[in-house]
Amino acid sequence: MNEINVSQLLSQLRTTAAAAAGKPAATVAPSNGADFAGLMKNAINSVNQSQLQADKLVTAFELGDSKVNLADVMIATQKANISFQAMSQVRNRLVAAYQEVINMQV
Repeated sequence: MNEINVSQLLSQLRTTAAAAAGKPAATVAPSNGADFAGLMKNAINSVNQSQLQADKLVTAFELGDSKVNLADVMIATQKANISFQAMSQVRNRLVAAYQEVINMQV
């Protein structure tokens, strides 16, 4: 997930928290047109694509493709692993933020 998506997600979470707290609309950060579900879908698709690419390289290396070297396979595998771990952490933080918003007193 890139920095723009993260800041958009944080902005939307702040907007939701402010609305749940009953703050006036003027103090809520304006949305730039990106919806939360779309951002999450794009992030998940990006992680999925990196995992598919790593799997494709692993398979090609195992089949003895001379165009694929071990270093490329290891780098792609590690990138896929790190992006999956980052996505898992973002999901955990979003679930925690959601639970916090749900538990707010009105």
